[in-house]
Amino acid sequence: MSERPSVSIFFPYYNDWGTMGSMVLLAVRTAERLGLDYDLSIVDDGSRGPQNEAVLAEIGARFPGVRIVRHAVNRGYGGALRSGFAAATREWIFYTDGDAQYDVRELEALLERAGPDVDIVQGYKIVRHDPLHRIVIGRLYHYVVKIAFGLGVRDTDCDFRLIRRAALERIDLVSDTGMICVEMMYKFRRAGWRFVEAPVHHFQRAHGKSQFFNFPRLFRTFAALARFWATHVLLGR
Repeated sequence: MSERPSVSIFFPYYNDWGTMGSMVLLAVRTAERLGLDYDLSIVDDGSRGPQNEAVLAEIGARFPGVRIVRHAVNRGYGGALRSGFAAATREWIFYTDGDAQYDVRELEALLERAGPDVDIVQGYKIVRHDPLHRIVIGRLYHYVVKIAFGLGVRDTDCDFRLIRRAALERIDLVSDTGMICVEMMYKFRRAGWRFVEAPVHHFQRAHGKSQFFNFPRLFRTFAALARFWATHVLLGR
């Protein structure tokens, strides 16, 4: 890692008005403390309601350097990530979710592992602080994708990642759902990009509710996983 690391930071945002202000403040303070050459973006994935408008307007007023990328309609988690990746301009890209279940200050731990022989620094949860049903479904999901796609990382769905932008520019991501994490990790592995992992803390959700853990969305995600597996693993395309 160079003396002044170059990092694009972004947060996918969907009705996260209760947590985004503090996350932006922590991100700015962390980036400045570490002396980063950085930019910071929020990808608003079609949020609605006065609280969201008020919070995003206040962030824009207090932090004029923060770019807000707006989706007119909800494009899904994968769509939000793809917009965030497209908006990035620096050598490295860091993102985490807007619900504050991860501590953005632990970006420092990821940067410590990012060297010239590393392309992706993947976080993994030390302990998962979620309701029991989410932990059970999460573990099942992890083992299914690990076996089906040959993914060697400990925690595929840990959205606390530092990625070399050049690695992203050489793969084509198409998923609009939460399956984008599997697609991304699989395509990184197939491309031969180099991984290291870092333990990170995970916290109980302080505001809002998960958009992923409902049965219709889970069904669509597993259906998309099955199609992706058939196309890329079974047929080898």
